[in-house]
Amino acid sequence: MRFEQRVVEVSVQRIDGTASSCGRDVLAVEEPLEIRLDYGAGAGRTRRSITVTMRTPGCDVELAVGFLFAEGLVRRREDIERAESCGPPAGSLGIRNLVRVDLSPDVTVDEKRLARNFLTTSSCGLCGKASLDALPAASRTRLPDGFEVPASSIHDLPARLRSAQTVFDRTGGLHAAALFDAEGHLLGVREDVGRHNAVDKLIGAQLLARAVPLLDRLIFVSGRAGYELVQKALAAGIPMLAAVGAPSSLAADLARDANMTLLGFVRDGRFNIYSGAQRIRREAGADSPPDRVGDRRPGPPGRSRDEQHGYPPSDQLPP
Repeated sequence: MRFEQRVVEVSVQRIDGTASSCGRDVLAVEEPLEIRLDYGAGAGRTRRSITVTMRTPGCDVELAVGFLFAEGLVRRREDIERAESCGPPAGSLGIRNLVRVDLSPDVTVDEKRLARNFLTTSSCGLCGKASLDALPAASRTRLPDGFEVPASSIHDLPARLRSAQTVFDRTGGLHAAALFDAEGHLLGVREDVGRHNAVDKLIGAQLLARAVPLLDRLIFVSGRAGYELVQKALAAGIPMLAAVGAPSSLAADLARDANMTLLGFVRDGRFNIYSGAQRIRREAGADSPPDRVGDRRPGPPGRSRDEQHGYPPSDQLPP
């Protein structure tokens, strides 16, 4: 995927007080991606369009595979016989907006899981559900303990992710998801206009590399932590999900039931632990009074650490 296909330059009129001027700006590309599934054995093979999701082009095969994995339609790398980006180049950018995934003949597809044949927006990974029954089934398996991360490494996550966001540098309009190990080493990052797409791309890449489950990894996202992000992380066996923004109540409930560590407001040297506190290793003498642990009050005067790294204040995070 060429970098230029993920951004587009447009003409703008800039207003500064009472003065106006003409100029150019760079925007993140948003295009529809259709995911088609080919499954069954012999003459009974079926090809079906599963969903259309709005995404930033790039890593489209990983996105499709990660989506199918999160939906429970594939469970391991061996379930996938072939996955490829195809279809005619579309629009002035010549982007291929179709991914076809062929499942192995022995894979059984639950037709009820295919009840999501609707448009998915870039802001919500659940908007295309035909009914509540079509929501992915949350795993009843509780994640094991044993994975621990020092609090100091959590504080470093925003800067490490920000330094790897190449398209964000030019547009300021993309979410990102990154995979880290227990020492805080960045192992992979994906960007997209949709936070759920970025997570699907990240997990899809790991599934294709036969690295799932990811029981010794944490995932960090640049926006808020909704239910669908916890569900996707849980499907991949990831024991810790951290976010720059806030989690939802349903996300916290699911994380707690699954024994997942859920962190929110990871910014400006603070974070909140909503579940799974046993995985956060605190340095000696690092405890703070209860009313100062991970609160949302502003830091010292001047720009916050996240604003210095290019992230907007928490009340200006994208939806």
